[in-house]
Amino acid sequence: MCPLAGAELVRTPLHLYRYLLRCCKLLPSAAVQTHYKHAIRQSFNSHADEDDSERIQIMIQRAISDADWILNKYAKMK
Repeated sequence: MCPLAGAELVRTPLHLYRYLLRCCKLLPSAAVQTHYKHAIRQSFNSHADEDDSERIQIMIQRAISDADWILNKYAKMK
């Protein structure tokens, strides 16, 4: 299960960045949202120079599955 509809359409790092920021809006509190937005921004900036397309696709898949896990974690806490 994907956290938001459209996860299968994420193809580029910029699409992933926007997708993950939209996922943050589903988190319960402003403090948690700010924490994950900061982490997403830092990760995006640290991998901005990546040019291996296979590695980029692996990172995209991993980020989407991590977002799913985080959203499920907070959904269980409600």
